[in-house]
Amino acid sequence: MTLAVVRSLGTAQRLRSVQELEDFEQELVDQFALASAGAGITDRHISEERSVIFQFLRFTGRPVWEATPDLADRFLVHQRKELGLAASTVAGKAQTLAQFYDFLIFRYQGDVHALTGHVLVQPIDEYNRPADPSRQAIRVPPREDEIDLLFTLWRAALPQARKFLPAVRDYMAASLWRRVGFRIGETVHLDIRDWRPDLGEYGKLHVRFGKGSRGKGPKTRLVPAIESVDALMQWWLVDIRHQFGDDWSDPDAPLLPSERRDRVTGRCLRVGDDALRSGLKAAVAEHLPAWRGRLTPHVLRHFCASSLYSRGMDLKAIQELLGHSWLSTTTGYIHVHDDHIETAWAQANHRVAARLDARLAAGTTTDGR
Repeated sequence: MTLAVVRSLGTAQRLRSVQELEDFEQELVDQFALASAGAGITDRHISEERSVIFQFLRFTGRPVWEATPDLADRFLVHQRKELGLAASTVAGKAQTLAQFYDFLIFRYQGDVHALTGHVLVQPIDEYNRPADPSRQAIRVPPREDEIDLLFTLWRAALPQARKFLPAVRDYMAASLWRRVGFRIGETVHLDIRDWRPDLGEYGKLHVRFGKGSRGKGPKTRLVPAIESVDALMQWWLVDIRHQFGDDWSDPDAPLLPSERRDRVTGRCLRVGDDALRSGLKAAVAEHLPAWRGRLTPHVLRHFCASSLYSRGMDLKAIQELLGHSWLSTTTGYIHVHDDHIETAWAQANHRVAARLDARLAAGTTTDGR
């Protein structure tokens, strides 16, 4: 996309004409776009944000600096009630406006007041900010024993599968979701060269297509092969992967291939996310029917976070493992079951008792009695 060339806003000369005011308003929007581009936001996302801002300004019929919460109230009601937009769409527009006005207040409050005589306010406040239902959806995962049962029965059934190789591949992908919380999009883009057994104590998987925030490009990370993922990778690459085709030794070949072949090269194509979703869905229906239709790849990602947290991994480490930009996002992935308070209380008592025993033992040794 092409952005307008903006002039310095650091002037105290009051704007007089309508054209000057319109130009100044355009410059404020362009400055927000430039800041977004500098943060790595994609052109498409920037265009969508600009569109929302101009929709709001056209609806209010006021310049940027005259926006108030009551005008935002009317705009959001119009979007939801009169236009019939989805709640998640309206929430996204409100978020864009909130970010835009946060930017203006932080950077240009003084300039706006000097040039227009108005004081900027945040029109999206705690009272009219809509909740995004997609973010509030509770994805409470199954219990540890239920997941263990699913994967134990699933692996035992693999030799009898009608299509053995796709069945094993689907199991392998779901194991990555369960153990290290990969997103399904990250999983399908793994190549053979992304497995680095030479890194760290357990080896690491190089995620090259992690999800970036606010429309940013792919966010990469190295994921340690904890939770026996190192053994899982060894099994997959030594015993299984070569059965798909001769590209097993090509570092650029997909780690999880499709059974279909490229018509030109004859090499394996990359598996699609629909195939992996279907594989998990069928396994759940067969081996954990109580969770039929509810256990998805993303719920397994929630299970991974909750399981690691319950076993003592701190939130910061889980955040890095999952590739979240914000710790607050990670906390939404932590789900505890009904006995969490009792369990935590018992564990705390055990730790206190262990420390007391250690002190008593040390005191006995020191006194020689």
